[in-house]
Formats: sequence, structure tokens, C-alpha cells
Amino acid sequence: MSMLKEFRDFAVKGNVIDLAVAVIIGAAFGKIVDSLVKDIIMPVVGRVFGGLDFSNYYVMLAPAPTGYGGPMTYEALTKAGVPLLGWGNFVTIVINFIILAFVIFWMVRQFAKAKAKLEAPAAAPAPAVPEDVLLLREIRDLLKK
Repeated sequence: MSMLKEFRDFAVKGNVIDLAVAVIIGAAFGKIVDSLVKDIIMPVVGRVFGGLDFSNYYVMLAPAPTGYGGPMTYEALTKAGVPLLGWGNFVTIVINFIILAFVIFWMVRQFAKAKAKLEAPAAAPAPAVPEDVLLLREIRDLLKK
């Protein structure tokens, strides 16, 4: 029974719950970034390179099967069993990763700055100037006149 108790204690710790929430939010955020790359960025990149669908850039490693009459798209050829080198899809995924990594880097950086502000000790008041120093300053100022 002690093992079940240890597991329960572990599972209800704040860090485990925080991690679970982070994983769920991260998965949803990944879908948002994936859509950003796939639906907004890659069509623009594809248009610049002369194609409308960047994910359909590939190199056929073998000819299509005899009698194949389907479209010559990446998805259709893959379903037909043709070995393809899908470099366009790979580039899309790399761009997706770079954007996601940059956004996560930016968020961690902002959280670190906010945490540093919260944890920064309040500025200590300037120490009181001793009486003899005040007197010496007053004498100096009088001598300057």
C-alpha cells in the first residue's frame, strides 16, 4: 500500500499538475503555430517560389506503378506506395519548428524578466550621512564663497 500512497502523493503535487497543464496548452499552441505555418506562411513562400502548394514539392525515388492514373500529388503518390523524398513537407515542418522555438524562447525570456522584477530586492535607502561629514561640507561651501 505504501507504493500507492507514494504515487498518489506524487500525482497530486503542484509540479505534476502544472506540467500536465503545460503539456495540454503546449499541444494546443502547437496546433496554432502549425496552422500559422501551413495556412499563412507557406502559401506565401510557395507563391514566391512559383508553386501554390509548397508541401507538394518532392522527388520521386521510383516510378509510379503501372496503370496508375491518379493525380501526381505527394499525398496521392504516397498512398499509391511510390517512394518519395518529400522535401517540401520537411521544409514546412522545419519552419514550423523554428517559429515555435522562437515563440517559446520569447515567452520564457519575458517570464524570466517578470520574475526578476518581482524577486529584485527593494532599493535600500541611502545611509544617513554622518554629522562630521555634514559639518565638513558646510565649511567647504563657506570657504568657496
